[in-house]
Order: sequence, then C-alpha cells, then structure tokens
Amino acid sequence: MASSEAKPLTVQCQCGYISFPTPTPRPITMFHCHCAECRRQSGSAFGTSAIFTTEGLFPLAPELASLLKVFRRPTNNGRSSDCYFCPECGSRLIHRIISADGTPRSSVSIKGGCVEGLDWSGAMHIFVRSAVMKIPPEWEQYDALPPWMKMD
Repeated sequence: MASSEAKPLTVQCQCGYISFPTPTPRPITMFHCHCAECRRQSGSAFGTSAIFTTEGLFPLAPELASLLKVFRRPTNNGRSSDCYFCPECGSRLIHRIISADGTPRSSVSIKGGCVEGLDWSGAMHIFVRSAVMKIPPEWEQYDALPPWMKMD
C-alpha cells in the first residue's frame, strides 16, 4: 500500500554537486523579492525565496556542511545573512539571517529555483517599490515587507 504522506522536496544546485531534502514537504511561505540585493544575487528581475523552518536542516549535517561554502554579508540593523552556495557552480542555495546579537533565525530561505517540485502558486511579491518589471495588480504585493513579516 502506497503512503499518502507528503515527502520533503529535493534542493539541488545547478551542477548537482550538492543535493539535500527540504526540512518539510512545503515551505511556510514563499515570496519573490524585487530588492536590489535579491536582483544582484539571482542575476534576474527578482529572487524567489521558499521559507522553511530550520528544524531538521540546522545544524547542518557534517557531510552537507563540508560541501557548502558560506558568504556572510551585512544586512540592515546590524544583522548579517549567511549565504550558502555550491563551490563548484556557485548556485546560492540557502540564506539564513543572523541577528545583531549573533542568534540565527529559526527559519531559512531556500532559493526557489533550486527546489525540485516546488509549488510556485500563491507566492507574494515584496519590495515591489524596486521592481524593474510590471507586477499585475491582482497578485499579492507589498511596497516593502508585509506588516506581519518579522524584522529581527
């Protein structure tokens, strides 16, 4: 008898050197960010982030941690973002915000284009004030962050 329980999705870099399961079968939320940083990072008009809990992913398994490289970049309000990427092809895979006091956030952004089987429907658009493309008015969108999105 086949199980109907949803299984985690697979995250894989462009070259296939790095592959790992998502912490849960579906993200908590998903957004397309139009800020300048996300555009630079993605090399496109926006960056897509599937937000997952860190439980089951962090701390990273030693095998996965040994494969990934990390770029730490400063963000707003004294925070930083750990940007995990493949050292072979350069694909960004995970972003994790670290608060000013050094506490890592309990959620991570997994880059949507690297998640096989991701359901892209319902993703909101954020920082549309910086958008370089027209966003249809019927799509959920925010000039910056939605009011409920935590900024710590």
